[in-house]
Amino acid sequence: MSDSTQPWLVAGLGNPGPEYAGNRHNIGFMVADLLARRMGGTFKRSGKAQAQVVEGRIGPPGPASRRVILAKPGSFMNLSGGPVTALKVFYKVPTEQIIAVHDELDLPFAALRLKLGGGDNGHNGLKSLTKSLGANYLRVRAGIGRPPGRMDVAAFVLKDFSAAERKELDWFVDRAADAVEALVAEGLERAQNTYND
Repeated sequence: MSDSTQPWLVAGLGNPGPEYAGNRHNIGFMVADLLARRMGGTFKRSGKAQAQVVEGRIGPPGPASRRVILAKPGSFMNLSGGPVTALKVFYKVPTEQIIAVHDELDLPFAALRLKLGGGDNGHNGLKSLTKSLGANYLRVRAGIGRPPGRMDVAAFVLKDFSAAERKELDWFVDRAADAVEALVAEGLERAQNTYND
């Protein structure tokens, strides 16, 4: 059960730098950017962690809204755990109120799956988070599908979305941002019932 007095930490996972901005691996950054726009905030460099941060609220106006720290780690994906842990400690966020938004190879493109805990499934960002935090954090798994043919997984995740995928990308990012908001405002079970594909 979440603690309404403690803030939430939403970490969009990705790689920093303009050359990675459109990559499949950066879907977490895309969702974080949209959530920041919805909050009316702009990412600023954190003095407490190697990350870009926006503070705001999610949920209906008034006492039912929840304080949220949105973060984009400034490290590369495979070192995400350090910045996220530094923010967790500074803002005193319980691990079960941390949400990682990340790309997921084992879901078809544009599918979503919300869950608490679990393995890292070979995802280097999750591997780093779990090493730093333990596994008991929430995940918004954003499907990117598997690479075609014999393409290397690492090459696939570091490629931009295809032209066909880009036609649906805005809708997908929008839906993933809705799922994050539902997780914070309504809890895991209700959010899963609405968003799990």
